[in-house]
Parts: sequence; structure tokens; C-alpha cells
Amino acid sequence: MNKKSAYSVAAALVVATLSFSALASCAPKGKDAKASGSYRVGISKIVAHPALDATEKGIQDELAARGISATYDLQNANGDVNTAAQIANKFKTDGVDAVVAIATPTAIAAANAIKDKPVIFSVVTDPVGAGLVSSVERGQGNVTGLSDMTDVLSNLTLFARVAGIRTLGYVYTSSEANSASSLAEVEKACAKLGLSLVTQSINNSSEVRQASEAIVSRVDGFYLSTDNTVFSALPALLAVAKAAKKPVFSSDTTGASEGGCVIARGFDYYKAGRATGAILAEVLGGKKPEDIPVKFITDPSESDLLVDLDAAAACGITIPGDILAAAGSVYQNGVLTKKKP
Repeated sequence: MNKKSAYSVAAALVVATLSFSALASCAPKGKDAKASGSYRVGISKIVAHPALDATEKGIQDELAARGISATYDLQNANGDVNTAAQIANKFKTDGVDAVVAIATPTAIAAANAIKDKPVIFSVVTDPVGAGLVSSVERGQGNVTGLSDMTDVLSNLTLFARVAGIRTLGYVYTSSEANSASSLAEVEKACAKLGLSLVTQSINNSSEVRQASEAIVSRVDGFYLSTDNTVFSALPALLAVAKAAKKPVFSSDTTGASEGGCVIARGFDYYKAGRATGAILAEVLGGKKPEDIPVKFITDPSESDLLVDLDAAAACGITIPGDILAAAGSVYQNGVLTKKKP
């Protein structure tokens, strides 16, 4: 190769390098990614069931409503904490811009594995107890999100009034941090109301029917907190309760919308997803997770009271008129009717 040819090749390499650098400098980064619509969001949930599915959809709908274009990597751990950890590690290396973890096990896995991108948890009952944040007053590092803590005392007060329960049955997942927190709240509420409590722990959803059968003859009714493993096998528990004509109170109205729970009171999980999406939008817009307090569902418009007249009749229960009037949703003759606000 002569000197002239060598010079030409070198010049071409310089031009190519400068051109690549210019293109790279134009690639959307950080806040500019929003304008380009290039966000990639990883969403993981511990298991598929109506409430968590509704949360997942609400997150996506909220970003769409805000005009934020994003693609999603949707992952389901199928109730397995080891799979949740694998999903978290996948998100860590796959180049997503932010991670949303639905439910406590997936949130813990994501927060432990991912330190260099935002982690937004959703419907985590006790984020402080789970070690996700030190205080609900603000996020921690790259982590913040939404809690689905419910008012257990108020719910059990209502259940006792409607169903006349004196002994409460409670099935919970012993390996989930949120279930341990919920159990503590149930124990405190029962002590305050003078109710006896009979508990049965499970490890996975396949044990729900057997656990329900083990205690159904010893209780007046079942209370369901926001335990994802239990709710993933809700039909099994409802079948046991129905056969024994024992009422069920659910703190998840979404899962109860298909019938079987005499009463359900709690927030709308789709709206919880929308609220989580709003947090995600703030973070994608440049706000630091540590500057965002943990969100709680406190707006009455985000909550609902569901009454199942079919299930009540099967248990020989008459729903008081004032409670029926206050219900936003009524299930009767196999049909769910939502009252207009």
C-alpha cells in the first residue's frame, strides 16, 4: 500500500469514527428518552391472579394516558421466589430503563439485585418491614412505590357485625413478608374485638384447599388479607367455605368480583396500578425515587365495598340495609352490578 492509499484509509477511519460519535451523542439518554419514546420498562409480578393482573394493566394504561410511549417486558414468577430473583437479574442486565415489581417477593428480589436503575414496587403491604425503605415518608436510594395496607380492624368490625363471627379463620403464606405483617394486624384486631383466631399457614397455592379444610369446622368464617399466594387459589378456599356454609370476607374487591365472598372491602387494584404508573411517570421524568414518599390508597374513590347477596343467602346471612346501600358493587343471581358514583 502506498502512502497516498494509506492516507485515504486513515482519513476514512477518522470520518467514520467522528460520524459514529455524532450519532451516539444524538442517542436519547435519561430525560431525553421520554421525548423519543424509547423507554423500556420491566414489570414482574409474583403470580397471575385478577388483582395483580389488573395492577399490571393499570400501570401501562397510566403511562399511555400521560402520553409516555414505552415497551414492556412482562414477567410472571409463578409464585416462586427463586424465579423472582432470576427475573430481577434479567432486568439488571437487559437494559430496561426502570423496573416495576408487583407484590412483596418480586419487590425484594428487584431491590436486592438492582442498584443502578429505578425500582418501583407496587401493592406491597409493609414496605418498611420488607426492608424496601426505612420510612414511608420517602423512598430509599433507587426504590419507592405503593403500599396496599388495608384497615384490618375496620374490616373485621364490619365482618363481625354482618356475619356474627366469634371465631375467625385465617389462611396465610408463611414465607411471604407481607403475609407476616398482615397476620400481626389480624391478631391485634381480633384481640381488640374479642374474637378467637384460628390460623393455618401454607407454602404454596396448592396447599390452600387442604389448609382451608383443616380449620373450616373450627371457625365461623374466613378473613382474606392481601395474600397473593392465597388469592391465586381463591376458588379452592371459596369451595371449602361454600360447602360448609361459612362466610368469607375479602380485603380484595377485584378477586371477589367473580362471586363467593359475602363481603369484600378494599381498593381497586386497577386504580392501584394507575397510581403506581403515576409514580413511574415521575421517575421517568427525572425525579429521584428517594424523593418520592411511599403512596397509600386513601382516596375513597379508589376503594370499594362489594356485597355478594348470593353468598350471603347461602350462609343464611341478611345484609343490613345501610351496608347494602353503601356498597359500590353488588353481586346477585350470578351478576355483578356496579353502582354509578
